[in-house]
Amino acid sequence: MELLISIMIAVMTACGIYLMLRGRTFPVIVGLTLFTYAVNLFIFVMGRLKAGAPPIIGTGESYTDPLPQALVLTAIVISFAMTAFVLVLALRARAELGNDHVDGAPVNEREDSRI
Repeated sequence: MELLISIMIAVMTACGIYLMLRGRTFPVIVGLTLFTYAVNLFIFVMGRLKAGAPPIIGTGESYTDPLPQALVLTAIVISFAMTAFVLVLALRARAELGNDHVDGAPVNEREDSRI
């Protein structure tokens, strides 16, 4: 099970980084969101959840660590606010510049600079 979760985190991280390196704003936002999900999953897995163990209350040694859960909950709220801000920023840049490229240069100028 650990191998499957590790592979899932690696794939989500790789896809997020790949999308963040794209030239348009929407794939960058999706990549940032995927990368955030991968980091949240990594932090959550580090808490070593145990099936059938009580959260904190109990007499035994096996309990679920609440710190990673609190960190992930906080990270979800922060990432939601960050995604909303970046999306509004991208829409504003699209309205001001007329395109959705990250560098803001028009398509014709970009093609001329490559030649």
